[in-house]
Amino acid sequence: MVTFTLNGKVVSAKEGTTILEAARQNGVDIPHLCYDKNLSSFGGCRLCVVEVEGAKTLIASCTNEVREGMVVRTESENVVNVRKDIIDLLLASHPEDCLTCEQTCNCKLQDYAYRYGVKRSSYKGAKKNYPIESLNPVMERDQSKCILCGKCVRVCKEVQVTGTIDFVNRGFETKIATAFDAPISTENCRLCGQCISVCPTGAIVNKQLKGTRPWEVTKVRTTCPLCGVGCNFDLNIKNGKVVGVTPNPDSLVNGTSICVKGRYHTDMISNPDRLKKPLAKKNGEFVEISWDEALHTVTEKLKETKAKYGPDAIAGLSSARCTNEENFLFQKMMRVAVGTNSVDHCART
Repeated sequence: MVTFTLNGKVVSAKEGTTILEAARQNGVDIPHLCYDKNLSSFGGCRLCVVEVEGAKTLIASCTNEVREGMVVRTESENVVNVRKDIIDLLLASHPEDCLTCEQTCNCKLQDYAYRYGVKRSSYKGAKKNYPIESLNPVMERDQSKCILCGKCVRVCKEVQVTGTIDFVNRGFETKIATAFDAPISTENCRLCGQCISVCPTGAIVNKQLKGTRPWEVTKVRTTCPLCGVGCNFDLNIKNGKVVGVTPNPDSLVNGTSICVKGRYHTDMISNPDRLKKPLAKKNGEFVEISWDEALHTVTEKLKETKAKYGPDAIAGLSSARCTNEENFLFQKMMRVAVGTNSVDHCART
């Protein structure tokens, strides 16, 4: 452990911990736009700068580790003034449509502008004005709102190991793009949406959640039913209907990672073709029956088959959409109650 002074208070943190994380562990929030604990340190936005006694300049807290005896000030007058100027510069080339932006109340740039009282930029100059890219079915990109934090680039490379996007050009013309600046599509991207999860502004948004304001939705934590991994996420519910999915960093299995099915496949919930009750064929047509009748029918048919042909005349096929625990119970039922080892799983195909 390393002992150091943080804003006049003696605290400790594990050796090798960055100043930003050590401050967070001790209840001090240092603003940041490009930092993510699950990604490599970038040190690009410089909003996380702090004052360290003896250092010649302010240093980025996300790339520098705590040292024994270090004296750190996170909200000194000099630090606050620099942060205000950084936000001022970011807003100089940023669109001024916060009132109608899809990320209103979910935008970290907006939060920090409010925190430090930066109402508008004092700098005059060119504004970014890129066309909105909305050709793929699941996400929309507005490069005019990109602050070049690089989080989307790093999550694509380091978590998804895809490398679909990267920085291109230089200076004011720098932007995030695919190879040859082609639109994002299934030809060059998995469309996993990881970039949506990490984007701190409205540069990348989930199309399913467009037109839904944060205060209009209720979030309900649930477990994804699409495979047995057990990922957790939040269902976004508006007017009694699931309108989309957002990850929750507290999820033990997946954190902020969600696969394509888990993130976008909410359409099946309210699909008019979805079966909500068991069906039985009567007089050549399928009709709805109760769950009790369905379970009773299956039980009786299994008993009849086992009595007439023996247990090995019965086989069980389980589903990848069940949890591991449910699949365990299913094979246990087949082996013990039915008496057959003929159990398989659809994922094996």
